[in-house]
Amino acid sequence: MGLNFGQLVRPIYQKTESIAMPFQPIEPRRLYRQIADQLRQHIQRGEFPVGAKLPTERDLAQKLGVSRPSVREALIALEVEGLIEVRMSAGIFVVARESSRRVESGHGPLETIRARQVLESELAATAAGVAHPALIDGLAAALRSMRDDIDRAVMPISGDRDFHLRIAQASDNSVLLSVVTQLFDERYGALFKRFGTHFERERTWRAAVQEHQAVLDAIAARDPAAARQAMHIHLGHSHDRFADVWPTDSAAAETLLARP
Repeated sequence: MGLNFGQLVRPIYQKTESIAMPFQPIEPRRLYRQIADQLRQHIQRGEFPVGAKLPTERDLAQKLGVSRPSVREALIALEVEGLIEVRMSAGIFVVARESSRRVESGHGPLETIRARQVLESELAATAAGVAHPALIDGLAAALRSMRDDIDRAVMPISGDRDFHLRIAQASDNSVLLSVVTQLFDERYGALFKRFGTHFERERTWRAAVQEHQAVLDAIAARDPAAARQAMHIHLGHSHDRFADVWPTDSAAAETLLARP
């Protein structure tokens, strides 16, 4: 008499069920995190003792075979953790050997901005194709909010967020809106905040407002190609402002806007 399918597989299932499976959490390690981990190990082993000056960003990039922006994200992660300190016009110094704080393993700010550049350029073109008075009025109101905050010496993040999310909403696609919202809200993370401390000033925000105005003008003119280009330029400049040379003492003295 032959075995039925249930009789055949039951012993195999029972044997498999008894095997201990030591599953371990899987955590993707982004490049800047790998760089930060390696530098942290050098610091903890005493190869860079407290008070020591680290190699320059350029030298570290060459030694590690990675891009300077990735090194910058790693350095700022270590600064947030309290292991190093960036001193304008002086260099990067080790200030502690151990830290109880670790930066959340999220996306790096520069990588996030590049992703937004790809996505939001097309969304701006879409918005220009369906531009209606309510959208134009909403974008203009967001820009007024940004200008008002800058005049009050406050970072215009609220108006900035409103501007970009209104453009995403014009796509009438909840998935795209959710992605844009998630990417924008990376700004509230510790890494983005520290980048802002180093590189965002009244001057850079006023330049960003002018870039937003170019996007609004193209959408109001119902010119998808111009809107796509204006958004691409804006987010490209946003990336470059974070990837630019470290501010000097004189640049650091420029007006620093308070966070709302």
